[in-house]
Amino acid sequence: MKRFFTLLLLAIFVTGIQAQQKVTLRDIAQGTYRAQGISGLKPMLDGEHYTQISSDHKRIVKYSFKTGEEVGTLFDVTTARDCDLKSFDDYILSPDEKLILIQTETKPIYRHSFTAVYYIYNVKNNKMEPLSNNGPQQVPLFSPDGNQIAFVRNNNIYLVKLLFGNSESQVTKDGEYNHVLNGIPDWVYEEEFSFNRAFDFSADSKMIAYVRFDESAVPMFSFPWYKGLAPEKTSYATYPGAYEYKYPKAGEVNSKVSVHTYDIKSHVTRKMDLQIDSDGYIPRIKFTSDPEKLAIMTLNRHQNRLDLYMANPRSGLCKVAIRDEAEQYIKESAYSNIKFYPEHIVMMSEKDGYNHLYLYTIAGNLVKQITKGQFEITSFLGWDQKANVFYYASNEGSPLRTAIYKIDGKGKKTKLSTRTGSNSAIFSTNQKYYINTFSNISTPTLITLNDNRGKELTTLLDNSKLKAQTAQLNMPQKEFFTFRTSSGVELNGWMMKPANFNANKKYPVILHQYSGPGSQQVIDRWGIGSFGDGGLFEAYMCDKGYIMVCVDGRGTGGRGAAFEKCTYLQLGVKEAEDQVETARYLGTLPYIDGKRIGIWGWSFGGYNTLMSMSDGSGAFKAGVAIAAPSDWRFYDTVYTERFMRTPKENAEGYDAGSAIKRAPQLKGSLLLIHGTADDNVHYQNCAEYSEALVQAGIQFDMQVYTNRNHGIFGGKTREHLMNRVANFFIQNL
Repeated sequence: MKRFFTLLLLAIFVTGIQAQQKVTLRDIAQGTYRAQGISGLKPMLDGEHYTQISSDHKRIVKYSFKTGEEVGTLFDVTTARDCDLKSFDDYILSPDEKLILIQTETKPIYRHSFTAVYYIYNVKNNKMEPLSNNGPQQVPLFSPDGNQIAFVRNNNIYLVKLLFGNSESQVTKDGEYNHVLNGIPDWVYEEEFSFNRAFDFSADSKMIAYVRFDESAVPMFSFPWYKGLAPEKTSYATYPGAYEYKYPKAGEVNSKVSVHTYDIKSHVTRKMDLQIDSDGYIPRIKFTSDPEKLAIMTLNRHQNRLDLYMANPRSGLCKVAIRDEAEQYIKESAYSNIKFYPEHIVMMSEKDGYNHLYLYTIAGNLVKQITKGQFEITSFLGWDQKANVFYYASNEGSPLRTAIYKIDGKGKKTKLSTRTGSNSAIFSTNQKYYINTFSNISTPTLITLNDNRGKELTTLLDNSKLKAQTAQLNMPQKEFFTFRTSSGVELNGWMMKPANFNANKKYPVILHQYSGPGSQQVIDRWGIGSFGDGGLFEAYMCDKGYIMVCVDGRGTGGRGAAFEKCTYLQLGVKEAEDQVETARYLGTLPYIDGKRIGIWGWSFGGYNTLMSMSDGSGAFKAGVAIAAPSDWRFYDTVYTERFMRTPKENAEGYDAGSAIKRAPQLKGSLLLIHGTADDNVHYQNCAEYSEALVQAGIQFDMQVYTNRNHGIFGGKTREHLMNRVANFFIQNL
């Protein structure tokens, strides 16, 4: 009996230890507690099946939309003929699904661009062959008839004809690094318009339309390469090298853009007669189902006028079909979410103050506004034309949450998703089924299969392993809150308190924020927190005795155009005011030590850290600014001018939003962190800001990461960064 009780007590003791496991920074950096998802999920033509990549990246598996069960394998590296692959990275199905492009040896270039080696796999005969033997490819695309594949190599478009022995021909010949790009965007287009392919096939597969970017006159930017480690660049062991590329800073010259078509049979290239401003943008082109109608979307340089042209690819004649204008700027969703149907167009607009869906004829006549109300459509998910039902996701009810809806032709709205939190969906091609990805602040990613009435058919993934793991961790209490600023603006926030929180104690606080235009950090989803991992870094800091907080200030998204665009021409001013207001509000709470409040952020969040610590109030005792812009004159044209116009037009706004000009007013301990190879927010920002502090006689800390880009990762870099941030706050708060 004694032995039994001894063992029982030992078991309880061990269980207690397990329940109090500590979160380590190494675990966070290595993704030990990262939520799982489903990779490479694509609906199939029949509307009854979908495909996805197996967890080991060796197979493309076919599943039933009705049951979620595996019903076949489309591709397997272990059984495919002439296949030497051990695994693959991604895949592209041909329009008729008889061929598959298998993506391997993927090498990132910038945020969206990459090169890869592709193979053509024939589903019927189980045989694989290279797409090209002449070097890696970019953005391959099947023609609608599935008989041709176009791709880009070295800034030129190539065409492979599958019915002619995979013969390869060159469509454009003037492509040259740092001069001309054909069919792929330049750096600033890729980064700020969020796409990586700028060509398309006509519906009859007879023509290719493409955007030509002439960046010859765009100023060059360069940064050094050192030998470094992980990876090691041995060629720079003694003398550093340099990376040079075209980067247009605010007010500088952009690429000259034009749209061209190539007749595959006659080899004739035509330039479209597009009446675009000399400094205008072309963020998207897309062939409609009519081979005589090429849709070209353009923006003026201020980005407050969007024109949708319909171009004849043979005559070159272009006519404006739809024009959308805004007092400040047009959001990216207007052209990134547009969908073309044989006789109609569905697109988004904020013309009534909130982001909503609008239905037009293919000629550009407005049929109706599909959705209305003081909420935002976050994504358009499809239109069942036969039933005249539109599917979409919106944040109706709360800017913190999204749900899946459908609305019929008479305006009857039905909420399909049943769980409260964040929902996104992928619909089958016939809109009969959808795969719902859900999470909330306390539930990691849950993926379910549903029918179009919202009925849950089965669970595909529930992250039960992660739930069991996190149940053993000393996780903080998570909660949402709202407060009003002194000017009467209501702001949303979340707070994480230590697991052993004592309301009678006074805790130091660390604010994390991003604060950039249209962004949202305060959302009811699992991926909240500074590293999007369910707040694990916050859990680590809570365990050290801190309360962790995040507040979305003015300029952030989800609350309509007026709230988001109130920072126009004065970027950084109201955003900083609201973080200072947050610190003041927190200081009034009985369990918070108002004299020990810190703030930090990455990119725009780093910039807003600098601005918030330099308003003269001394609200923050310590702060960390990672990869932070320090003056908008150093940042790119598309992003900066969207919110600020050019420095020549808005010198006062640029001065007011300059962290460098505010540097002499900095109060509190500061740690600056930057990567030397940041192609996005250049190290120049950190160098010039730190010099301003030096000349102002202000002491600060600084951490530079060799050869690291805007993401600052590789080898043990991310773990080192997390330790640096944590230790800085521990020492200074």
